[in-house]
Parts: sequence; C-alpha cells; structure tokens
Amino acid sequence: MTERLATWVWVGASALACVAGMVNVVGYLGFEHQAITHLTGTTSLLGAALARGDATAAWQLAAMIAAFVGGALLSGLLVQDSVLRLGRRYGVALAFEAALLAAAVTLFERGSFAGPLLAAVAIGLQNAMATTYSGAIVRTSHVSGMFTDLGITLGHALRGLPVARRRLWLCLVIIASFLAGGVAGALLFGVVQYRALYLPALLTGATGLTYAIYRHRQIAAGRIAP
Repeated sequence: MTERLATWVWVGASALACVAGMVNVVGYLGFEHQAITHLTGTTSLLGAALARGDATAAWQLAAMIAAFVGGALLSGLLVQDSVLRLGRRYGVALAFEAALLAAAVTLFERGSFAGPLLAAVAIGLQNAMATTYSGAIVRTSHVSGMFTDLGITLGHALRGLPVARRRLWLCLVIIASFLAGGVAGALLFGVVQYRALYLPALLTGATGLTYAIYRHRQIAAGRIAP
C-alpha cells in the first residue's frame, strides 16, 4: 500500500509523538518515577500495589489511569470522532492540551500529585484525538503498537508479501519522534527541571495553531465544509 498520507498528518503525528515523549520522560525522571503515557506499566503497578495492600500507591496509580481516561473522554466531547478527518476541532483540543501541560508545571514544582494528573489528562486527550487515518493506526502517546506494526510489516516483507509502506513509514516516524522527545525532555529536565514541560506545551499550541490556520484556508478554498 503506497497511498500518500496528507502532509498535515505526518507533521501532526510527528510533533505530538515528540510531545508525548517529552512529557513521559519528565514525569518519569521527576515525580516518583511516574510515567505519564505508559498505562500498561501503570496498570501492572496497580495490580502489584493491590496485591501487597499498599492503598496509597494503589490510589495514586488508579487516579493516573482515571486521569488519562478523562482526557480521552474530553477528546470525545470535543472532536466527536476517532478517525482523522480534516475539519475536526483538533485545534481546540490541542489548545486544551497546551493549557493543561503549562498548568501542570507549577503543580509539579510544588510536589503536588495534581501535576502528573493534569499531564495524564493532557496526553489522554492527545492520544484519543484520532485512532486511524485511511486504515493506518495513529497512536502518538506510546509506541508499543507502533513497534508491533513495524514487526508485522517487516515479517510480511521477509515472506515476500505486499508491504504497506505508508504504515511502515508512519510507524518509523512516530517511534523516532517519541524517542527524540524523550531525549530532549531528559536533557531539558536536567537543566530546568519541570519547566521543561513548557516546551511540549508550546509545541502542542503551535501545532494546534498551524492546524487551525490550515483548516481555515481549506474552508476558504471550498475544499472542506466549515
């Protein structure tokens, strides 16, 4: 499959995966080594906390999961679709995310658990904005699925089966962007601590503004409905 992905999909997926990588590493390096986007690990830790009877840890882990789900719920209210389509209210959703990440900085600095909760809401909102685009899975907050798709595609190539090149390149772009975000977040955290989150907030806001401008131009040109 070689169908060309729209430029705005490539740019948006890359930018948001980078944002998620930065947010996740700042949460992990800072507040009690609490990953923000890694719900598989968070759920496993919740199970372990429940097994050993650690009520405090169990409450915090459950709250992180609930915050992420709450962000996804907010996305459902704002975007009202799980398929990427030009014209949806992604700019509004990204503005919410930028505000949540910026607000989380002060709370993180105070050692308040509300900091990672706000960050989890922001990333849950981001990840739920879209599930698919023209048959390709788009997940920007974690890369487990991307690595799985990458392995499947390479396996097909080794068997001589048709390769979904669009899917392959999308996986590589999201993985590379998430990794780059992790590197940038770790470096920034070593210098400015939690204020490193201002960069993903700025990047998210800029992505939302760029999308809003692009959407407006497409409406003005009559290519999409207002």
